[in-house]
Amino acid sequence: MAKVNYPSDSFAQKFKLMKKDNIIYWISTGLFAAMMSLSATMYFISPEIKANFDKLGFQDAFRIELGVAKLLGALVLILPFFKGNIKEWAYAGFGITLISAFILHLSVGDPVGDSVAPLVFFGIIVLSHVYYHKRMKNQLVAAK
Repeated sequence: MAKVNYPSDSFAQKFKLMKKDNIIYWISTGLFAAMMSLSATMYFISPEIKANFDKLGFQDAFRIELGVAKLLGALVLILPFFKGNIKEWAYAGFGITLISAFILHLSVGDPVGDSVAPLVFFGIIVLSHVYYHKRMKNQLVAAK
């Protein structure tokens, strides 16, 4: 097998970093978007989730609004033609939603697993956000 000759070792190292950054970004973003899409779908079809929203005193419209927002946010994160401010707003919206979910689960005395789950997803979205910016930086450097 022939060895690929790169103009410099520096280029090869940058290429490997860009590849690693892309893999981490797409895995974390894809996993998060899939989980938010599943969660949103359950908001529409699960009687148990509807009952939980009712128990907490939320209007039914809020459950539907949150489900639609999660679906739209997941699309914004996963579709590559969305860039810039709209993607940043999606990250911010998910961050606020997940921190709020953590606080709400704690305040109503839910089991620890239910309370910690939003923090796990918050960690995944932070990872996605960090690598989104690394990829954007790498694209700017590569374009020069």
